[in-house]
Amino acid sequence: MPRYQAAILRGDEILLIQHREHAGRAYWTFPGGGREAGESEEDCVRREMREETGLEVEVLGLLLDDHISDPFDGSPRHFKTYLCHILSGEAAPGYEPEPEASEFYAIVKVGWFTLHDESDWGELLMKDPLTYPTLLKVRAALDGWQKKPGKDRLE
Repeated sequence: MPRYQAAILRGDEILLIQHREHAGRAYWTFPGGGREAGESEEDCVRREMREETGLEVEVLGLLLDDHISDPFDGSPRHFKTYLCHILSGEAAPGYEPEPEASEFYAIVKVGWFTLHDESDWGELLMKDPLTYPTLLKVRAALDGWQKKPGKDRLE
């Protein structure tokens, strides 16, 4: 089952959320999650952004459709990352409504990371075997997106 996530931009910055497992491990990730029954992919992304960041977003389009092998257990993973524009709200740590997720971790921080300057990414993000490579792919996809005709709404 794909994970539907968002690349939310503010200028040259991208929003990530920090999960902290109840066992203590913390990591940065893109906000997102799974689709509910009868929900479109875009509706899923909008709902997940409200829940996890407090933001109302406009979904501009599919930015990245990525199939990878999970670096922790080798299982296949599917991520669909949508480019989103903030309509309203201030980014803040949200919540996980699914009991199976909230029993395992909490969303403890949001952070804006400069896309083209890795010096502010920090060790926690730079050494993450899942989010760091995905962030590099998103950055490359965004560079291509900005060159497409009619795709200039990245404010």
